[in-house]
Amino acid sequence: MKSHLITLAAAGILSISGASAQVMTLSECMRQAVGNSTKVRIQQADNDDARIRRRDAILNAFTPSISASTYAYSNFGRSVDPETNTYVSTASFNNGYSVSAGISIFNGFEAVNNIRVAKTAMRMGISQEQQIMDEICLATMQAYYNAVYYQQLIGIMESQVKTAQDALTLASKQEELGQKGYADVVEMEAELADREYQLTAARNSYADAMLTLKDLMFWPLDEPLNIDVTMAETEEVVMISPSDELGNITGYAVRNMPSIAVAKASLENALTALKSAKWKFTPSISLYGGWSTSYYTYPGQEGHVPTPYWNQFRNNSGEYLQVSLSFPIFNRLSNFSNLRNRKNDYRRATLQYEQKMRDVEAEVARAVQDRDGASAAYRQAERRAAVQEEAYRMNIRKLEQGLISPIDYQKAVDNWLNAKTTKLNALLTYYIKRSVVEYYKGIPYIEQ
Repeated sequence: MKSHLITLAAAGILSISGASAQVMTLSECMRQAVGNSTKVRIQQADNDDARIRRRDAILNAFTPSISASTYAYSNFGRSVDPETNTYVSTASFNNGYSVSAGISIFNGFEAVNNIRVAKTAMRMGISQEQQIMDEICLATMQAYYNAVYYQQLIGIMESQVKTAQDALTLASKQEELGQKGYADVVEMEAELADREYQLTAARNSYADAMLTLKDLMFWPLDEPLNIDVTMAETEEVVMISPSDELGNITGYAVRNMPSIAVAKASLENALTALKSAKWKFTPSISLYGGWSTSYYTYPGQEGHVPTPYWNQFRNNSGEYLQVSLSFPIFNRLSNFSNLRNRKNDYRRATLQYEQKMRDVEAEVARAVQDRDGASAAYRQAERRAAVQEEAYRMNIRKLEQGLISPIDYQKAVDNWLNAKTTKLNALLTYYIKRSVVEYYKGIPYIEQ
């Protein structure tokens, strides 16, 4: 799956102050959440560290280390004359310069393996960033649909409160006319109080859902957030997928999911580390070279005529070239311990990769099953809501004509209300389950 690194600027939402009148779609909410997420920015900082480690690994493998030094000191006691190699007992001044360089020619392919590990770690970081973004998008989607559900539920409950108020008004008039008893009026008052309580509960749940959504989006908690709810009003026909779709989705998911890429990269790094541990038993070869020169004089010695500075600088200079061969003979069995640890790491990474493959296959199967189940549940809820709505309308006319009791009417209202909210919940649940399946097909949440 290609990486979709969404930034706040790319989302087109650089400022949210005074944007309360804007109606935010689900895609815009997800972009806002991804663009402002601290988790994404932390992972991006980790990815930058991985790039630096890759650069350092390349430089360590192919470039030498170079150093230069100089010194100057005065000696006021007995010292050795560099020219005659005899002791003198007069003050002297010494000045020297040196440049040295060294490079590892062969160290058991450690430098090359470090480059491989660094490149794989960087690729792993990019996959982890995409995985974090996907998780944030899914959490935002769930919070968004929860807010849509409770907002629609508030509308349903408000209509029910209005209906209950009208029924109470009618029952009060019928009581005055002697068509209803006081008990019937009390029943209608209880019905109204119950609907008002449910409306208050729905408003509280909506406020909590909006708070969760704002928190995910890093939206100012004291500013209003308007979201698009048209998807809850669109009753689209949903179809169950063909039976052969599962194999295609699973095949794509195990090749492209960020979680699989992370597990595979961990396995590759473990194998590279194991190879490096085996090569630790081989000798290492290094090459060194350098140049140095010095200057000396005896400022306190009478009759001493020092050799000119530039003559000494040229005459005292010298170069060296050194090849070093190092054999690991005994280092307290640390190489053996390191080899066993790397074998265990490789075995562990192999098992984790196999488990992740199994997990993704199970997740895809569950996602397809949940989507198809949600599709069937929505169609059933749609039929049930239509029947209950018809029964509710018939009971309203019966109540107006005094043909049913308030208790029977309340039961009919409850049945219709439950059917309507169940239909709405089934529709939004289907949207989420469908999005998960589309994600496993390779379509990011933010592009659906």
